Amino acid sequence: MGKSNHRLERGFGQSLRNWEKLRGPATKGMISDAFVEMGWGRLVFGHTFDDNERIVETMTQYGYDRRDIAMYIIDPHVVVSLAPDKLFLDPSHTFRLWSYDYTMDSRTRNPFVIQRVSTRREAREINRIYGACHMKGADPDFILDKRANKLRTYMVARDLTHDRVIGTVTGVDHVAAFNDPEKGASLWSLAVDPQTDFPGVGSSLVRHLCEHYFTRGRAFVDISVMHDNKKAIALYEKLGCQRIPVFCIKRKNPINQDLYTASQKYPGLNPYARLLVDEARKRGIRIDIVDEDFGLFTLTLGSKTISCRESLSDLTTAVAMTKCDDKRLTRKLLAKNDIRVPAQIMYTNLETAVSFMEKYQAVVVKPARGEQGEGISVGISDTKDLKTAIEKAQNACPDVILEELAPGQDLRVIVINYEVVAAAVRRPPVIRGTGTHTMKDLIETYNRRRMAATGGESRIPMDGETRRCLAEQGLDPDTVLDKDKEVTVRKTANLHTGGTIHDVTDELHPELSAAAVAAARCLEIPVTGLDFIVPDVQGPDYVIIEANERPGLANHEPQPTAQRFIDLLFPETAVKHKE
Repeated sequence: MGKSNHRLERGFGQSLRNWEKLRGPATKGMISDAFVEMGWGRLVFGHTFDDNERIVETMTQYGYDRRDIAMYIIDPHVVVSLAPDKLFLDPSHTFRLWSYDYTMDSRTRNPFVIQRVSTRREAREINRIYGACHMKGADPDFILDKRANKLRTYMVARDLTHDRVIGTVTGVDHVAAFNDPEKGASLWSLAVDPQTDFPGVGSSLVRHLCEHYFTRGRAFVDISVMHDNKKAIALYEKLGCQRIPVFCIKRKNPINQDLYTASQKYPGLNPYARLLVDEARKRGIRIDIVDEDFGLFTLTLGSKTISCRESLSDLTTAVAMTKCDDKRLTRKLLAKNDIRVPAQIMYTNLETAVSFMEKYQAVVVKPARGEQGEGISVGISDTKDLKTAIEKAQNACPDVILEELAPGQDLRVIVINYEVVAAAVRRPPVIRGTGTHTMKDLIETYNRRRMAATGGESRIPMDGETRRCLAEQGLDPDTVLDKDKEVTVRKTANLHTGGTIHDVTDELHPELSAAAVAAARCLEIPVTGLDFIVPDVQGPDYVIIEANERPGLANHEPQPTAQRFIDLLFPETAVKHKE
């Protein structure tokens, strides 16, 4: 048996023996029936309870819409058997990092800082990241009220350059929780913004939290992780964590439904279709997959059946699709209804195109029909580049349009049933230099992260447009980028060409919301994604450049886009949402 296994046997074996001794009212000093309120639910310490019935009572008293977790259950099979309709054995592993096994990281500092949460903005950012990672958040007031408490430690990773939170982790001190004679602690709710371009955020958060407890005399930190989270498990093992036989029990509820039901996962569907199918399944709506590759499925409730291709359904008419499909027609209809749009011409000859470009100094060249940013070139101000851009657009569609380049941010607004449901600023992909890697290597690394974060939907193509944008900045794929230097490698902000999406729903100016609803009504389309260019999302100025009849609703989590879509299709299943 290896050295680490001897340690595991000695350390955890002793813990099991101690736990058996600790059970019962005669234990001196240790708090009985201990649990900690975490904001997203309660963390129940099962080995502090006198009997299994009390664990069941505690776990089922509340928690139907909470993420209650019971850990260190000595008899998990017995506890579940006492309430099989309410509890289930969580399919997670537990890893332990012993203080005597931990090695400090002596490498150079990261280009971000780890600190305790201190402001309401940071607390809100924590919930934004939880939403993006499909995790349940906590009330910001709870986080701020408890942040100075020794019982809980909330840490965030902050990108100082852009003043934003890019990761978070929470710790619980077991000595403060139940006067733990083992002097342990545990780590919870590790989450990293899927759109950050910084490497090593997760490992830095784990290290900081563990070092925080080790310097305070804690003997170990325990970490619960889902059995199939290979990336996280690899991180913990790299840090020296050892797996221990600790079991968790959770409450059967909609939050945890996927963990204890045998419902089909539909792995062949893309994220946009899967999001909607999952929401329908939660409501008891029958799902039939027509074609996974194309995202085609039907939803049936009673005698009512609706066919969908992702967010495009039978409720969107062919006429409404036509109005969105051709960008020339979209602009014409919006302009007739006094909705602001940019200047635009149809490409007929190079002379006219050059004249238009010179009038507006810089233009956007794009196919009259198409989606996902295909064939689009932004910021064209040179005749040679204009020719190339026109040829590129013609490869996607014979009809090409030129549009004035409106300055501002790329804003996507989702309107469902003529109500604004979500809004997000879309930003072009930015690469950060290391001082040792070429642009090609950095883009490949960026693509791996974005592909993992978006289910394979987002990557920067090394095509002519990317090379053009690099060349404008005096760069090429073989250039070694200086450490921490940032380079925008494309001018379009489409997700499918590597762009990132940042939720601004709560910041949207009322006039922008009104314009989005007016545009949807003008196009007579019940579900649409409208592309705005705005100087400021909190201001009234805008132009609308496109309307998408099949917007990617998964891009706007944690906003309730899937819920509102299913509400539209099957209003009888809707639960009235808070305004």
